[in-house]
Amino acid sequence: MDYAELPLPPALDGLVAAIWTIAGDGTVRDWIEQDATPDGCIEIIRRTHGRSIWGEEQPPLFATGLNLAPVRFRMSGDARFIGIRLWPWAWTMLSDLPCPAFAGRWIALDETSVAGSLPDEPDGIVPHLIEAFAAAPSQPLGAHVLAAASVADIVRTSGHGHRMVQRWFERVVGLPPRSYLRLIRFRKAMADVAEPATTLADKAARHGFADQAHMARDFRLLARTAPRAARAKAKGPFLTGER
Repeated sequence: MDYAELPLPPALDGLVAAIWTIAGDGTVRDWIEQDATPDGCIEIIRRTHGRSIWGEEQPPLFATGLNLAPVRFRMSGDARFIGIRLWPWAWTMLSDLPCPAFAGRWIALDETSVAGSLPDEPDGIVPHLIEAFAAAPSQPLGAHVLAAASVADIVRTSGHGHRMVQRWFERVVGLPPRSYLRLIRFRKAMADVAEPATTLADKAARHGFADQAHMARDFRLLARTAPRAARAKAKGPFLTGER
């Protein structure tokens, strides 16, 4: 499986976590199994070729909600995908469907909707998103989440009270703020785990874990595997092979 992420312009900072492509490396008769690890994002995905199954056969255009455990999906060896990994508050700028309404599952998208009007080619996605977000009501509190290490950080930098921050997370994200920040911390560690230049202990310290054991605990909870095993199997947010 060939996974790649496209460069993002500053205009999409705090809204889009990644624009990515996946291409299978087999034939229409082959099936590839992957585990998609939780990353705190909503995905808009267009399959341009082949087939994919998560629980049941997926349509060519769909969105996936927030997950708190790895999702096993299958793709035919000839499948091709292009996707947008959105922060939850960015999804609410493009769709009236709240994130909690499809947490832990996927939904088919209408081609005529703002969220579903994803171009077929990567080169068209960035200008499409910039235009769509420019026309949408902003979610300024989201900008304070990604740089925060704690709920207190969000309260302090945003100037909003603790209860208001909690209500915003309930409405926009569908998770308590502490649980969501844990997902973001895991996402950063997962993205970094395959880099061989530093030890797992160094990675734990870099991403705000108390120690390597605490990072291992979150990996077992959210990836269903240990960091060392994830290091060997990671392709972006995906884990290849059997658990």
